[in-house]
Amino acid sequence: VAKAVLAMRSACSIPVTVKHRIGIDDLDRYEDMLNFVRIVSEAGCDRFTIHARKAWLSGLSPKENRNVPPLRYEDVHRLKAELPQLHIEINGGFSDWETVTEQLTKVDGVMIGRAAYERPWLFASVDQQFFGSPSSSLTRREVVEQMVAYAERELRTHPRVRLGHIARHMQNLFNGQPGARAWRRRIAEGAFKSGAEPRLLLEAIPAPAPPLPSPLEAAPAD
Repeated sequence: VAKAVLAMRSACSIPVTVKHRIGIDDLDRYEDMLNFVRIVSEAGCDRFTIHARKAWLSGLSPKENRNVPPLRYEDVHRLKAELPQLHIEINGGFSDWETVTEQLTKVDGVMIGRAAYERPWLFASVDQQFFGSPSSSLTRREVVEQMVAYAERELRTHPRVRLGHIARHMQNLFNGQPGARAWRRRIAEGAFKSGAEPRLLLEAIPAPAPPLPSPLEAAPAD
């Protein structure tokens, strides 16, 4: 890895960063990770994103490797404390801003992985939460409308692109909202069909839930 970093740094001017696990199979002591990071940093990498879960390369599937080995946040915190000159980001299991805020007291950054895909609306408040920006006033429908305009440009510019290549990343936009399942099904069934047009996204938007009846309307007649 150090040789690869050195080669990339000599070939480009942009930063070269490394993302890695805390260990592999039986090579999973804290000292093993510390040794790895020290060697790679000497090659010129000063930014590491660390998934705080080791990988079992023999015996577990890639899916199981995302969940089965236990998370060891304390090892990443210790690494930052012992190598304060490096930019250390932590990754693994973060899905709410309260936990992220706590982590930022111990490391330089937090990488959001699966939660970004499974709950993309979480990021509607990230700029306000961490950077003091005004709260976004966009609704989910307005996000879809903007994505329709984007999809129209992409399909017009790149003939080999299909609507599904864009829409599949929007499947979880309505998670937790009424109609989310129908939204996902409509995209899965229609977006990859030949000739599918961006207006399908507008047609798939869940209808607003009807208002609840007032107490007077709900009261039984005499």
